[in-house]
Amino acid sequence: MIGWDEPLRTTLGGNAAKKLAMALDLHTVGDLLRHYPRRYASRGELTELSGLVEGEQVTVLAEVLKTNTRPMRNRNGHIFEVTVTDGQGRLTLTFFGKGGRSGARPPRDFREKELYAGRRGLFSGKVSTYRGQRQLAHPDYQLLPVDEGADEERAREFADELIPVYPAAKDLPSWRIAQCVGLVLDQLEELPDTLPLWLRSQYRLIGLREAYQLIHRPGDTSDIGIARHRLKWDEAFVLQLALARRRQESQTLAARPRPRTPGALLDTFDASLPFALTEGQREVGEVIAADLATDHPMHRLLQGDVGAGKTLVALRAMLQVLDAGGQAVLLAPTEVLAQQHHRSITAMLGPLARAGQLDGAPNATRVALLTGSQGAAARRQALLDAASGAAGILVGTHAVLQEHVSFADLGLVVVDEQHRFGVEQRDALREKVADGRPHTLVMTATPIPRTVAMTVYGDLDVVSLTQLPAGRAQVSTHVVPASDKPHYLSRAWERIREEVAQGRQAYVVCPRVGGEPEGAEAAGDEVTAGDVGAQGQGDDSPEERRAPLAVLDMAPELAAGPLAGVRVEALHGRLPPEDKDAVMRRFAAGEVDVLVATTVIEVGVDVPNATVMAIMDAERFGVSQLHQLRGRVGRGQMAGLCLLVTDAPEHAPARERLAAVAATTDGFELSRVDLEQRREGDVLGEAQSGRRSSLRLLTLLRDEELIRDAREAALAFIAEDPHLGSHPPLTAALAELLTDERAEYLEKT
Repeated sequence: MIGWDEPLRTTLGGNAAKKLAMALDLHTVGDLLRHYPRRYASRGELTELSGLVEGEQVTVLAEVLKTNTRPMRNRNGHIFEVTVTDGQGRLTLTFFGKGGRSGARPPRDFREKELYAGRRGLFSGKVSTYRGQRQLAHPDYQLLPVDEGADEERAREFADELIPVYPAAKDLPSWRIAQCVGLVLDQLEELPDTLPLWLRSQYRLIGLREAYQLIHRPGDTSDIGIARHRLKWDEAFVLQLALARRRQESQTLAARPRPRTPGALLDTFDASLPFALTEGQREVGEVIAADLATDHPMHRLLQGDVGAGKTLVALRAMLQVLDAGGQAVLLAPTEVLAQQHHRSITAMLGPLARAGQLDGAPNATRVALLTGSQGAAARRQALLDAASGAAGILVGTHAVLQEHVSFADLGLVVVDEQHRFGVEQRDALREKVADGRPHTLVMTATPIPRTVAMTVYGDLDVVSLTQLPAGRAQVSTHVVPASDKPHYLSRAWERIREEVAQGRQAYVVCPRVGGEPEGAEAAGDEVTAGDVGAQGQGDDSPEERRAPLAVLDMAPELAAGPLAGVRVEALHGRLPPEDKDAVMRRFAAGEVDVLVATTVIEVGVDVPNATVMAIMDAERFGVSQLHQLRGRVGRGQMAGLCLLVTDAPEHAPARERLAAVAATTDGFELSRVDLEQRREGDVLGEAQSGRRSSLRLLTLLRDEELIRDAREAALAFIAEDPHLGSHPPLTAALAELLTDERAEYLEKT
């Protein structure tokens, strides 16, 4: 009998173990058993061939329709072609043989004895195209037995048997993996169960060993559901236990309380506001104010839809800390956003931000800006103001994280768009506090469902702003099918000209800067790999997709063509920082009518006079990113218009995404659409480190109720048994989940 940690080489032999390790990073019995089937096929049904995508490694279940052997044209050898079908589509299997001379009649291929019309089998290979037809070149295959003597009942049982189809690799097809799993299961000893008996009883969960048997060798589809439910609980409970322990430990850390001070800077600021706070802003503000007054660090996630007023909430929290004698830092992911935050905070504070100046208020502070591209004099002054305490608020980019940046008394760290910062970068700010830890407020303009948030963001307490400030205009969104209806695109440019004629402004967004080598990304722009291009994968074959539209091409084309006579300028991440800031200042001042830009304007840019946005190649952007982009228009009293320009065919998945964006302006609803269409980011740092995800079966959206139950159970368990001494298998599972690297990730987040 073998155990969970047994190396595969001692169980399967060196050759099989080497292939599993090299191809799939599987090294132990536990690794292999947690390599779950991607789906299940039945011998009684044929795999659909119409959905095969070029370049994918696939395993198909099909029936041989016909065969053909022909000589190679230009060299000795022959080609054996097998046409297979699923009853609807067809696929060619191509095998290359050595026998025969060029041009001569080919010899009989040895595979003809087993690959003949009517024979069924599993065929595995990489999908390619030859002369317009999909094919698998030299595929691996496993034929299904032919048992003419079987009685009808046995034949039916054989036809109904479920075949697990595993994520496979070029030299390791699905059925080879199934054979290895079978050998392991036959030798597997009884496993210590990770979940306590009371938990299994309460939620009616089967045992661990039985769950592995059923997920790899199901008798029917109900077995699969039972096994998956149990194994999802393992993932959810152990993860939530890790987060609950981290949450418990955070309560023991020290932080200097920053209670609200009546009659000080925050009260003066509130009295100067020309508008009333929304009910949501008041409620969230009270929650954050209470957190800041405690003697342990606040870990708060503030999420809200585009334009909900998160910056104002964060500023009020910063002022409370200033009133209590501390400083605050606002960390932004880009220089454009940092400069925008600096301008908007300075403008909102007015005389309260001009300490030491003739028109400054008596209790004023300073708002300093620190970026990597600043001149020496400005940078030196910002560093001095932060170190001396003269600047109550420091706004900056990654430059703030450098070792020589110090504070007189850092009390609050506000992180805008946390997902754009690495864990180590965020952790660097905590080292700048000599006495305890600073309070932390994370802002995100990409709303996510609450259950997802409490998992992805670990021990952060979540508060949400769902109410938009009074007076915010609505934004209408329309899909512009440029290929299907070119006159729609012409009308889009006319619409922009009409807005400009009325004194308003517009954005034109492109997915690429331009000028880079073919195939290169938009260097210098704040675009993540999952944002641009990823959403469009598979909508068209590579040879049919043109290069994404580029700012450096689009701006002059528009200025000389449909927008001739309109003041057009370009903005992108490769511009020097001072040039980027100058362009944004001119646009904000109304000196530029149309700004042709990359996603450098995605977050934080606030120009109330901008009313129209045309997003070119919109299908190349993710759902949440499109929502963020359109949030740049309609920020004043005038209604906004967002035009999603696309060449995607009418019924393509990309058009469905665009239609979903056009159908609603609710960012929380769109976040669900976005998460359903792509894999959730991992919660323990594997996405950053390149490790395998800790979530193999659990999906953050579809398993919301299970995650919620697991979180409640984990909190109850940790309250009763903080050191997990009552159930050693659970301690072992937690230790396996929290390797040193993962534990460090949780500690820093």
